[in-house]
Amino acid sequence: MFGLFKSDPAKKLRKQYNAKLEAAMQAQRNGDIRTYSMLTQEADTLWKQLEPLEKQRG
Repeated sequence: MFGLFKSDPAKKLRKQYNAKLEAAMQAQRNGDIRTYSMLTQEADTLWKQLEPLEKQRG
């Protein structure tokens, strides 16, 4: 019953992951390849944390 009020860590990581990818895309469009690669690497790190949680969910 009270599981309704628990936060989902996968949802939070997914939101951060999508934000990093969006920022990376904008940096690439602006020609800032260094920032693009840094943000892509951070997004990859988030994905490695998110992937097991997504698999656990089903």
